[in-house]
Amino acid sequence: MDKEQYKGIMVFAEQRGGVIQNVAFELLGKATELAQSIGEKVTALLCGYQVSSLTDELIAAGADKVLVVDNELLKDYLTEPYAQAVSHVINTVKPEIFLLGATTIGRDLGPRLSARMRTGLTADCTSLDINEERNLMMTRPAFGGNLMATIVCKDHRPQMSTVRPGVMRRKQADPSRKGEVENINVPFDASKNHVRLVRRELETRNMVDITEANVLVSGGRGVGTHGGFDKLRELAKTISGEVSSSRAMVDAGVIGHERQVGQTGKTVRPDVYFAIGISGAIQHLAGMEESNFIIAINKDKFAPIFQVADLGVVGDLHKIVPLLTERLRSEMEGKSSK
Repeated sequence: MDKEQYKGIMVFAEQRGGVIQNVAFELLGKATELAQSIGEKVTALLCGYQVSSLTDELIAAGADKVLVVDNELLKDYLTEPYAQAVSHVINTVKPEIFLLGATTIGRDLGPRLSARMRTGLTADCTSLDINEERNLMMTRPAFGGNLMATIVCKDHRPQMSTVRPGVMRRKQADPSRKGEVENINVPFDASKNHVRLVRRELETRNMVDITEANVLVSGGRGVGTHGGFDKLRELAKTISGEVSSSRAMVDAGVIGHERQVGQTGKTVRPDVYFAIGISGAIQHLAGMEESNFIIAINKDKFAPIFQVADLGVVGDLHKIVPLLTERLRSEMEGKSSK
């Protein structure tokens, strides 16, 4: 393989229903940083139907160029049409690095592209860097999160990686940035489309995505059953936060998987993270250790969570949380009455 043919960094700008997903902006920020280190440009690939109006957002987020594949076949995500569109663009443009979000779409699309490009794919990365040989250093948890493995794709291009949402920091948009927009026509082979969308059912919940929350009140095994989480919900309600949990409580059926923080859940970066009744296993820490301020409440003073906490409270959470909630409520009511 002539690796010299492959230049630049390309980001798959995932959109759903005409809304660009946050992970795309996070990846553009990281791609900009990587591109500057090797003197290359950043290209965003936008696929969908009637999505051309979204290009300005991508340029403001760091894209030097936006490639648009606008076709009715791409209105809703289906694996084969999207795989055809993206693989055509990769074969035409030949990016040195190709990044996707480790979302349900990215995890489905990435392996297909990797197989068609005959290159490697490192999934669920938590860190990206470039070494002196221009190899992408892709770091991800391995062996159940007990160690971090850095993987390199030396002999094949593009170097492909899926990155977990929330891992990379989204950079502030610059509306004054200028960039190039190019429309790409893809020769779709409809005979390979063996799956069709019958209907779409959207689940509506009056809850904020935990990756978007500024304050998270997270509970672990120590919280116990539903009654324990009622205390956490009261605390979260008082401070305008959201409730999340460790994997143990999801497995116990106490809370939904969409609320799980950790290696097999979501990566979060709230301003304040309450770790209540959470021991601090490395799998959980991988999803929250970059929170701006971590408050841990646990009766075990040797719990690993205290090693990453900015403030630790040793004691019975079932007594502490109600007292904390009441005190915060009084403080906030006092401020509002002034």
